Amino acid sequence: MSRFDPRERVEVPRTCKLFIGGAYPRSESGRVEAVHDPSGRVLAQVARASRKDLRDAVEKATQALPAWRGATAYLRGQILYRTAELMEARRDELLKAIRSVEGGGPAAARAEVEAAIDRVVSFAGWTDKIATLLGGQAPVAGPYYTFATPEPIGVAAAIAPATPSLLGLVSVLMPALAAGNCVIALAGERNPLPAIVLSEILGTSDYPAGSVNLLTGGHGELLPVIASHRQIGVLGAVGLSEESAAAAGEAAAESLKRLAFVEAPSDPRQWLDHARWCGPATLERWLEIKTIWHPSGA
Repeated sequence: MSRFDPRERVEVPRTCKLFIGGAYPRSESGRVEAVHDPSGRVLAQVARASRKDLRDAVEKATQALPAWRGATAYLRGQILYRTAELMEARRDELLKAIRSVEGGGPAAARAEVEAAIDRVVSFAGWTDKIATLLGGQAPVAGPYYTFATPEPIGVAAAIAPATPSLLGLVSVLMPALAAGNCVIALAGERNPLPAIVLSEILGTSDYPAGSVNLLTGGHGELLPVIASHRQIGVLGAVGLSEESAAAAGEAAAESLKRLAFVEAPSDPRQWLDHARWCGPATLERWLEIKTIWHPSGA
């Protein structure tokens, strides 16, 4: 009987699934794509989402909308903060997920992970301040008052850029969630591994099942379907080409969809600019203002 030699052990590449409705299904198409490190070694097999997977995610998000939209601002903030806590606990794994595919020095990856965690904390803090900052009350000519109250749009889609893989995803996903929308996020194509780790964190952060869903796959295949889907009320993306942005805008107009596009910074260091990405102006992109008329009693 031969003895086991650990030096002869073959590594088992990771199999990464989608995150839909609080569960981790494979793509219904059965398609996967290999993710390689800079030397060409296979690191993981990642599910390639199909149109059917997207439709399933939209259905789950629609079902979850009453629970997430109806949650108190305080509770939403607590859940987002829990996400940041778990990201902090798994920061080494997030660092590895970035560097294993993208290479680069440890300092740059560490700065990205820390900025992503800080950004989640910031949006957690904004949840119970949105109504005060963006809402208001105004007298009108007559025995009435008008109350303006910010409300989530509904089902949102957030498209992450190729780079930075983690910070870019967080920058479009978290404001949509903080505003009370249920979200379908599409990970960056170049390196989906940080998004996979984040989906595992989201799955244990107390979000109602379906309130946040994460797909991996081809942007060229899924973006046109997302932009034209009539149950998705708002679309935000960063890092799109001019051609893709124009096509998405046209499809969104036909489906009466709000566009919350944010221009991708020309300088990569601008991704670390906290003030650029966090605050009322960013959150307002994912909200609609509802006006209520109320008798004044005069």
